[in-house]
Amino acid sequence: GLGFNIVGGTDQQYIPNDSSIYVSWIKKDGAAYLDGRLQEGDKILAINGKDLKNLRHKDAVELFRNAGCYVSLKIQRRLQPQNGPVGHRGSGESDGLPLAAILVPGLALAATAVWILLRYRQRM
Repeated sequence: GLGFNIVGGTDQQYIPNDSSIYVSWIKKDGAAYLDGRLQEGDKILAINGKDLKNLRHKDAVELFRNAGCYVSLKIQRRLQPQNGPVGHRGSGESDGLPLAAILVPGLALAATAVWILLRYRQRM
């Protein structure tokens, strides 16, 4: 996978009256963690150009699962002021997160590991 979990959606609002999709957890040593740009609490506005507005949680999950090898995320960064509530930066949107630099080699490495494991099992 992409190495992170999401929360939110029209049916499982993470923030009251907000059906947006948010990053809830980033897997250590996963693709998103190694890339370093995505942060827990970020709002994901789009994946590969597909808007995530008004989606049920499971539909958003399907978009992430079927994203392919080249993934671009449009996010809005959540800021935590020293004194005060968590808020969103004015525009706060990035130009996207091309995670392909991590995902493609990571997927190739995973495929190689599976191939080696299967070959090793055949010899036993």
